[in-house]
Amino acid sequence: MPSSTGPSIDTITEGGRVTQVGEGQEADEAAPSVMTFGAPAVGEILADRYELAEHINDDSAGRQVWRGVDVILRRPVAVVLRYPGGDSAKEMLQAAVAASRVIHPNLVGVYDAIDEEDRAYVVREWVDGHSLRELVAEGVLDPARATSIAHAVSGAIAAIHATGMVHGNLHPGTVMVGDDGRVVLADARTDGADTPETDVRAVGGILYFALTGHWPHTEASLTAGSTRRSRSPLPDAVRDASGTIAAPRQVRAGVPAYLDDLTMDLLDSQLAVPSSDVLAAELGRLDAASEEHYLDSGPLRFTSGDDGGPDLPTPSNRRMLIGIAALLVIALVGLSLGINALVGDGDPTDDQGGPTPSTGASTQPAVAGDPEPPAATPRKVNLRGDQVRVIDPDGTRSELDDVEKAVDGDANEGWKTETYRNGSKFGNKKSGMGILINLGEPREVTSVQVDFSESGVAAELRSGPRDFPANSNGDRALVDAFSSRIGNAYEKTDSTKVSFSQFVPGQKHQYLMLWITDLPETEPGSGRWAIGVQEITVQSR
Repeated sequence: MPSSTGPSIDTITEGGRVTQVGEGQEADEAAPSVMTFGAPAVGEILADRYELAEHINDDSAGRQVWRGVDVILRRPVAVVLRYPGGDSAKEMLQAAVAASRVIHPNLVGVYDAIDEEDRAYVVREWVDGHSLRELVAEGVLDPARATSIAHAVSGAIAAIHATGMVHGNLHPGTVMVGDDGRVVLADARTDGADTPETDVRAVGGILYFALTGHWPHTEASLTAGSTRRSRSPLPDAVRDASGTIAAPRQVRAGVPAYLDDLTMDLLDSQLAVPSSDVLAAELGRLDAASEEHYLDSGPLRFTSGDDGGPDLPTPSNRRMLIGIAALLVIALVGLSLGINALVGDGDPTDDQGGPTPSTGASTQPAVAGDPEPPAATPRKVNLRGDQVRVIDPDGTRSELDDVEKAVDGDANEGWKTETYRNGSKFGNKKSGMGILINLGEPREVTSVQVDFSESGVAAELRSGPRDFPANSNGDRALVDAFSSRIGNAYEKTDSTKVSFSQFVPGQKHQYLMLWITDLPETEPGSGRWAIGVQEITVQSR
């Protein structure tokens, strides 16, 4: 009987027909050749469950990649096989088990990892799509799409780092872009020399490659003090006679200065890189700005200090800002004088010729030291049923009903998930479920309170740029776009009433998503997991 190295886990994504696995940093030894003795054939069923449908390719690490079918759940899967199993496959299996513990919409999740001694294989979700390497082979990407892909990748890296692990194999061959636009990161593999810094530097490499079609081998794979570099057939970065890489703007036209600066900062070994979650937040800001066609003020800048904090504005930037501020003051003064000239020099009058009623505001100019006016008192946002909908990217969309009850003002009734068995993570079938909230217009949110039916749920609040079509593909795209977490998160609530707060003052949001990743057991020891969202209350200014 085959032995499983870990439980079946549901939520990972491998690439489609043209998937390349193991194209990142390779071990020092040469890749082994694929053994053909006892090789599987089309139609063979592995572990009484996974039917092999088509041999896709052999990767650079000597593994076979197959498209298969889970005959129990009737869904496509990717199967990665190695000959033989046992000790030679130990690293592959351990990496798969470790990857299965991290749940994120932009990470390839593992369904199964099995060692049969003469061969071992990992079963992953099948995604129709192409690697970033293949996409760029057809032409470099526009800056907005490059930013969006880097944003998704950095979010996946941040999720890995939050568990104390690193990916260690971030490369254009391990970044997959599905036909539905979903971006997923596959094939985590670390050899012990990798650190979180390795992954963050590699995000800069991903940006450089997407914008130029060249991979900065040394800069994208080095950690501080390391001399290791990745081996790959990808063309190296464009360099001058001294070996210094050319900036993306020097390679092609049309790259915004802020994106050029961010890419080069991440690849500069003299600058300390930010943490992956800080980078993900910054790329999320740039991604949202490019999608809404906003003019951006510039990226996060990184210093060479220990804290990796943002630089202060340069003198030229400060002069520019002062000049802009001066022009605005002049414009406002001119507008005020123009209005006064139209009204006349006498007392202001209303339409009937009488005195204009006083508003109670002081007519004296503000002076330095005057207290700030008090902020508006937060008020409840009155939400209608058509302003909320269920987000279910990995499910059958059979749990969409009654969501309007989550905002009807009655905490005695609400929306509820189905009851799941085989684990608190939706029976190991989903990365999560959520409720999208459309506030109708951008608002400064001060708190979001959620009444759950049970305690012990893992939940967070996210923000994004817009709604997406209400279908499985649209839900996946929405979860990708709503990767910026706002407020505080709960790994396991100790009460049925949960309050999300700690929002950035002055920041406005129109679309919020309550995202649930872990369900409570309905009764201790029952082996059944579910949650109800009884009421959602949003306060804003």
